[in-house]
Amino acid sequence: MTKIVETLSGTMTNPDKIAMGSASQIRKEGAFYNFSVRIDVDDIREYSFTDRDRAETMRQVLIGHLKEKLKTTQNGLHKKIVR
Repeated sequence: MTKIVETLSGTMTNPDKIAMGSASQIRKEGAFYNFSVRIDVDDIREYSFTDRDRAETMRQVLIGHLKEKLKTTQNGLHKKIVR
């Protein structure tokens, strides 16, 4: 079950959905499979792989890292975790 986080401003957020929305879908461009991940407003990282399976695996890994980042390090914005 995902944990819903309430920020100090009272907003309820779901880090899982935010992380999934921050990663683009995998698209084939020429010989490469590309996707991007938005880390911050001005930090967008693009990844490129020659194998679709590797691209899908890495996309899931990066989404998992982003989920953990959102859950633990939002500059003290978390008030409490609601189940």
